[in-house]
Amino acid sequence: MGNPVAMFEIVSTDPERLGRFYGELFGWSVDADPAWGGYGLVDTHAEPGGPLIGGIGPSYQPGDTGVKFYVGVDDLGAWLGKAEGLGATRLVEPTDLPEGFGSFALFADPDGNTVGLWATAGGS
Repeated sequence: MGNPVAMFEIVSTDPERLGRFYGELFGWSVDADPAWGGYGLVDTHAEPGGPLIGGIGPSYQPGDTGVKFYVGVDDLGAWLGKAEGLGATRLVEPTDLPEGFGSFALFADPDGNTVGLWATAGGS
């Protein structure tokens, strides 16, 4: 069995607007937290098997907008190394998320698409 898509992220220069858009379009609820710089966790109300975790948040670098998906892995460093060995470029080193949400890392695939890796607590 392959590694599952564990979460998604939509990055915008106006995350409040996009939160309202996706909320109205798909019925998602977006809980934006000022302590996280306006980053909002998304509840897709998915069934069966539980919700797919997501977020809508601000872009922190010029041009960093769009949709990213994150694949669940057990060891971020090892998976970054494997991706690099297959032609990817490391973009973000393993980084802990607040409040026990695990950690993440980013790489660009050989075509330049940004892909995330996500590990639960203890997987960095």
